[in-house]
Parts: sequence; C-alpha cells; structure tokens
Amino acid sequence: MILYCDTSALVKLYVKEDSSEAMQALAESASMIAVCRITWAEVMAALTRRLRESPANAEVIEAIRECIRVDWSRYAIIEITQPLVELAGDFADTFALRGYDSIQLAAARILQEASDDVLHFACFDTRLQRAAKVLGMTTPFA
Repeated sequence: MILYCDTSALVKLYVKEDSSEAMQALAESASMIAVCRITWAEVMAALTRRLRESPANAEVIEAIRECIRVDWSRYAIIEITQPLVELAGDFADTFALRGYDSIQLAAARILQEASDDVLHFACFDTRLQRAAKVLGMTTPFA
C-alpha cells in the first residue's frame, strides 16, 4: 500500500494532533510514503506559524524540523511538472479546490496511475477527500 500524504497528514506524523496516532499506524503499514515537492514549503510554513503562535516551543519545533530534514530523503517525492500543474488546474475547476490542494491531488493521481499498488490519500480536508474518492483513491480519514 502506498500512502500519499498531503501537508496536513504529513504534519501529523511529527506533531501530536488529533489523528496523529492513526497516521502513525497507517505510515507504519505503508510500503511507501509519497509527498509532493511543495509539501516541504507548506510544512515549514506550518511550523513557522506554530513558532509565531508559541515562541516557547522553539526547541521542539526545531527538533521537528530536523526530523523532517532527516526523513525527507525516505519519501517518494512527486516533482512539479507542467503536466502535473495542468492536471491540477483541471482538478481545481472540476472539484472546486484551492490551488495547492489541487496540486496535491494531481500529484497523488499521477502516482496512482503509475502504480499497480493501492493508493491511500491521507488528508484532512473534506472537499479534497471527496475529490480523491471520486478518483478512486482510498481516503482513510474521510
């Protein structure tokens, strides 16, 4: 089973939040964890926001950043290409998605079409989950 993580799902592997334990279990059962290249920037932005909101947690947030830096090379990275952004544009229109959500979905779709393995699309946005289901992806948190 391939686990594709959007940014919200990937963060839950590093930050204790609702559904973090379920994400950990899913990640442990996956043969591969995949992310889109833009997820790096989105995760770092999310951590920076947490730091602004809670400066006392600076050491913890820096430790999380270091863990992500170490783990990043273990993930299958879906690169941003012109065909991917064109597909994302179609998905933004078809499913009324925000820009980066449509890119995440397009990246997962490209991986899904290139693999014979079952793809689980982990995200925590209802509209994005619905779109992934329409495309035949398993959405474990829907």
